[in-house]
Amino acid sequence: MTTTVPSSALPCELSIVMPCLNEALTLESCIRKAQAFLERHGLSGEVIVADNGSDDGSPAIALRLGARVVHASRRGYGAALRAGFEAARGLYIAMADSDGSYDWSALAPLLDRLRAGDDLVVGNRFRGGIAPGAMPPIHRYLGNPVLSGIARAFFRVPLGDVYCGLRGLSRAACDRLDLQSTGMELALEMVVKAKLLGMRISEVPTTLSPDGRGRPPHLNTWRDGRRSLLLYLASMPRGIFLYPGLALVALGLLIGGALTQGPITIRGVHYDIHTLLLSSMAVLLGFQLVVQSVVLRYLMTTARLLPPQRGFEYRIATLRMEYGVALGLALVLAGCAGILRIVYVWEAGSFGDLDPFSTMRIAIPSVTGIGLGLQVVFASLFLSLVKWQARARTSS
Repeated sequence: MTTTVPSSALPCELSIVMPCLNEALTLESCIRKAQAFLERHGLSGEVIVADNGSDDGSPAIALRLGARVVHASRRGYGAALRAGFEAARGLYIAMADSDGSYDWSALAPLLDRLRAGDDLVVGNRFRGGIAPGAMPPIHRYLGNPVLSGIARAFFRVPLGDVYCGLRGLSRAACDRLDLQSTGMELALEMVVKAKLLGMRISEVPTTLSPDGRGRPPHLNTWRDGRRSLLLYLASMPRGIFLYPGLALVALGLLIGGALTQGPITIRGVHYDIHTLLLSSMAVLLGFQLVVQSVVLRYLMTTARLLPPQRGFEYRIATLRMEYGVALGLALVLAGCAGILRIVYVWEAGSFGDLDPFSTMRIAIPSVTGIGLGLQVVFASLFLSLVKWQARARTSS
């Protein structure tokens, strides 16, 4: 829940949103630069300070300067920005930190791209210039390039600096994005969702200066980096989990099925029960990856961290737990039948030594069937619980 002070029902062209948590040393300079930009370009606009629980007088500074103050009850960078977006009245929204690191007087290139029809515009600090000491080396040479590279490789996001805090978006795009993150990972949710929704994304050069707060930043390198990677992995389950999982299952069944009939020699290399055992592992591991992919995508869509996928959600809704349990139990019974066959052969040989090269061709598929069947049963139960929880969350 958020509260806004003061407010107006009249729309404007540009809303400038500044997340704020104890920024008393730099907030006034940022607000004055933003207001000067609006006045210099003759824009109808507003400055919104999205306060996240400051206790250093930052809200009072903002009110004294004529900015609107939005109080975000939930802590977090993303939560503060979402509160500011919700209160914004502008046709376009610009956002950046209020620590003095971004130049609020240089929003013209960003606004030009929004006016030209782009849905999301992100600054690029590597193209515009990074002042000495403005960005830690681990962020500049490792964290940001890696995260930006993942966005380009897996989502085809046309950005070279996905974590730049200076960005703009249209009001319509903001509403469609339906942002949910509460932390720093909101920056990645924004660009990933925009790409998946087919929005127009562009970037403009911007500069980065050392912040003027005289204290450590709110960004935590390892915590926020880990959350960002988790968001990436959960947002692209088909690329990371589904296709490799399906490939493992297909190869395991193909190779394993052939080896149950006897050994295979290819170009002088002899494949036998040891390869059959590896094929069994491939089937079990592949099925786990497929299940994780399906559940992850369902969780992400129902949590609105990914855009709605009606066809996928409908197919998941039609899956019945009873069908999965029945299939799993059938596989378990088939595996048990194979084990009983081995016991029968063993008994026929007076419980003596068995030929591993013949019995393992039965034992390995049988054990695989039992293991896979149990996985199917538990996956069905787990997916049913996830669906129940999602329905309860939606109806509450």
